[in-house]
Amino acid sequence: PPMKRRSLLLGSATLAAPRPARAQRASTLKFVPYTDLPVLDPVVTGNYAVRNHALMVFDTLYGVDDELNPQPQMVEGHTIDDNGRTWTLKLRDGLRFHDNAPVLARDVVASIRRWGMRDVLGGIVMQIASEFATPDDRTVRIRLKVPFQLLPYAFGKTVGNVLCIMPERLARTDPGRASSEVVGS
Repeated sequence: PPMKRRSLLLGSATLAAPRPARAQRASTLKFVPYTDLPVLDPVVTGNYAVRNHALMVFDTLYGVDDELNPQPQMVEGHTIDDNGRTWTLKLRDGLRFHDNAPVLARDVVASIRRWGMRDVLGGIVMQIASEFATPDDRTVRIRLKVPFQLLPYAFGKTVGNVLCIMPERLARTDPGRASSEVVGS
């Protein structure tokens, strides 16, 4: 049978009637992480939990956008000379570590060297690099034996071991041994 107007109005009045809220029984929210955080040093392992923690504590030279294109993060930008063999990275002004020490070019070079001993793509960078220079506190110059257009991607990738910039004194730690201290950037 067809619906009658009176039935429709009666039904909608029932839906619109106020209903006092009842307090729910007290409950406890439990969080169970999928793994423990085995170390705090992102260079010694490519473990995702360590990487996720590291990306909340340390900065990287480049980050990747939602299309996986590298974008400057700690750097203002870079210039490429000598047919793609000389990269000059300029750090942003005012970068500081959590202990309030300034981030210097020598911190960046030490971090690159340590990361390059543990990461596959970092190892390629170390094999083709002929020089890491720091002309001033905010400039890193990298001379390569061959052009390597993936350098910003390598420095900003978020898989495997990530290049986290740490103070030089920590970046000089043996890359096979976790640093005993964490000072983020």
